[in-house]
Amino acid sequence: MELSLFERMRNRLVKTKDDFKEKIENVMYMGSFDDDFFEELEETLILSDLGAESSMKITDQLRDKIIETRSKSKEEVLGFLKEILISMVDVPVIKPEYPTIILVVGVNGVGKTTSIAKLASRYKSEGKKVVIAAADTFRAAAVEQIDEWSKRIGVDLIKSTTGADPSSVVFDAIGAAKARKADILICDTAGRLHNKVNLMNELQKISRVVNREGQGFTIHNLMVLDATTGQNALNQAKVFKEAVDVSGIVLTKLDGTAKGGIAISLIDEMQIPIEYVGIGEKSEDLIDFDAKKFVDMLFE
Repeated sequence: MELSLFERMRNRLVKTKDDFKEKIENVMYMGSFDDDFFEELEETLILSDLGAESSMKITDQLRDKIIETRSKSKEEVLGFLKEILISMVDVPVIKPEYPTIILVVGVNGVGKTTSIAKLASRYKSEGKKVVIAAADTFRAAAVEQIDEWSKRIGVDLIKSTTGADPSSVVFDAIGAAKARKADILICDTAGRLHNKVNLMNELQKISRVVNREGQGFTIHNLMVLDATTGQNALNQAKVFKEAVDVSGIVLTKLDGTAKGGIAISLIDEMQIPIEYVGIGEKSEDLIDFDAKKFVDMLFE
């Protein structure tokens, strides 16, 4: 019997679930809900990769709720904590209409190219016509890697020589996507240049080309982040958000960390939904993310 997406996520995120549950239960059974309790809870949330800002917000809201209800029940307080986390991840995912251009951004090493391949494979299996633009022209290995993936999946690839202007590759790819009546154009982008300013300028230039030439397409900007990098992923998200109007997140390697609180922190602080999470190496291991079910899982 085929497992549901939620069951597959739960099975692969046992480390995250068990680690979070153990830490929270240890805090809950300290005794009374005094200042020491809230200080310990905040530290525990930070150690679970929720970050200082989100952790402080959670403890403040929980303190207010306990004062309001005068609750002394550990089970009830645990329920309040769950409700607060669910409210923090309640950011709607808006799926783009077809045809669409998906601009994929993220630093090198987070699984950007592999995520593009997984997305292309998924869309093709759904009967969509997919074109990929290899616009990370500054890194020869990136073009080679995505070329190999496109052949394996069986989708069209638009590429140029190493060092070519990435914007021109995207320009050509949009023309090809229109001519071939593609449902989806997925554009890879550079994840590292000489410095941050240089990289962000390049991404802004590509974004302008997409917005100008992509008439008739909906535009969807996806940011790929590595869950195992913890709060560094949040810092990356803030930098990329300055350059590109990011509308969704792909969080890779979530099965590789026991500190999955970064998922909650990202949604809360960025107010951008996590659309997909990577829980393995296979194409089917990039799954739709349900943030509320993720929080449910942490409290099982």
